[in-house]
Formats: sequence, C-alpha cells, structure tokens
Amino acid sequence: MATTIAGPASGRARPRWWAVAVWLVVGFFFLNLLALVASVVVDSFGTRWFGTWLPEAFTFHWYSDAWREFGLSSVLLVTLEVAVVVVAVSLLIGVPASYALARREFPGKRLVMVLFVLPILVPPITYGIPLATLLYKLHLAGSMPGVILANLVPAVPFVILTMTPFIEQIDPKIESAARMCGASTRSIFLHVLTPLLVPGILAASILVLVRTVGMFELTFLTAGPSSTTLVVALYNAVFAAGIRANQSVDAMAAIYTGSMLVLLVIALRYVNPTQLVTRPREEPAE
Repeated sequence: MATTIAGPASGRARPRWWAVAVWLVVGFFFLNLLALVASVVVDSFGTRWFGTWLPEAFTFHWYSDAWREFGLSSVLLVTLEVAVVVVAVSLLIGVPASYALARREFPGKRLVMVLFVLPILVPPITYGIPLATLLYKLHLAGSMPGVILANLVPAVPFVILTMTPFIEQIDPKIESAARMCGASTRSIFLHVLTPLLVPGILAASILVLVRTVGMFELTFLTAGPSSTTLVVALYNAVFAAGIRANQSVDAMAAIYTGSMLVLLVIALRYVNPTQLVTRPREEPAE
C-alpha cells in the first residue's frame, strides 16, 4: 500500500522541483538586470559613490549637464524625425505588400517570405557594411535620407510580417460583399479594410518605432554630425575621446532606457503577440 502511494506522489513532486528551479533561474536573471539598471539610474543622480551602498548625496545637475554637453535637444529631434519617417514609409510600402501576400497565391511565395525574414534574422552588421558602402557611393550616407534608407531595410519586412497575419484573419467574404455593392478596390482598401486593420497598423507602427529608435548598427554606419540618433550619441559619449563624468553618461543612458521602456509599454498595450503568428483556420469544404 505504501509503495503504490509513494510512486504517484514522487512523480508529482518532480515537476514541481523543476518548476521551482526554472523560476529561480528566471528570477536571478531579472534580479541582476534590475540591479544593473538601478545602479545606472542611482549613479545618474549621485555626487560621489565609492565603496558605499548609496552615493554621498543626490543631485539633478548631471541631467542638465548631459543635455547641454551632448546636445540632446537636437539629438532627440533627429531621432524622432528618423523614426516617424521610417514608420510612415514602411507602412506605405508594407501594408499593400502584406495584403498581396495574404490574398494572393503565386509561385515562389514561400521564397519571398523567407527573403523578407532574412533582414530581421540576420545581424544588421552583416549587410550594414555593404549597404553603407553603397550609400556612401551614392553620396547619401552621413545625411538624414541615408539613415532613413538604411533603417527601411529591416523596417519594411517587419511591417509585412506583422501585418500579414492581421489581414489573413479578415474574412475575404467582406471584400466580396463590398465588390457586389459596387465598391472599387481603392474604396474597399480605404473604407472597409483599413478600419479593420487599425490594431495591426498600430502594432506595426509602434514595433517599428521601437526597433528604429534602438537600431544602432545601421544608424552608426550611415549617420553624420547632423543625423545622429540617441543610441549613436550614447555610444559616442562613452567611447569618444575626452574625459567625461560617469554620472553625465549614466544620465544620458537613463534617458535612453526610459524612452525605450515607455515605447515598449505602449507597444504591449496595443500588440497581442498571438495575433502576429495566428493564421485563420481553413473551413471544411461543404
């Protein structure tokens, strides 16, 4: 009797230990990540910090120093301009392309989808160097258009891969009914599909915005003095020649981290991850 009871009990206990071990590892990782971010934020407000748990005093002047020294007003304006233009152009190109991929079957469609995935999966530095070389030959690198064109390379496929599942979830019978009522293709796209695609468009826009603001490699290779974004300015602040206070660099890093966190929170507000991968179920033939 004791043997038969111990068997199932030990079998049920084993998964619990594995679950506890997994949660401990995940908790340890996030605890280290939180401690790292907290140390940067605390140092950005501290005066002197040597061998103690907290700085001797706290101040806000490191943020004003970083804002003035690194020209963050112009840097943030350039970052916003690049991100907004990249989002707008990628939507203008990506939404019609995703509609064609969602509604049409043609030879080589799977190959086309694989080609769209490559700029997202492949590290940007691998194609960023030849892309920057081409832009320099065309005299576009070092300017705002060059930075925008470089960021469009991964942004347009990202919009296509994000929007295609949203379009596939819309019943094609809705479009057929609109055509039977005399609506043109343009009217169907603008007045029927677009209102239904608003959640997908918002999701794609915010995700591309987050990706563009955080894109370092392509922007660094193609940016110039007047087209430097926040992430490139942060890199230059850390590795450029000269002596700078650690607190001012940490203040700039805190501004960048805070802006990215705000964008991510907004993205999670509008993006449902299951919608990015869900495909509509095929109805059985009658």
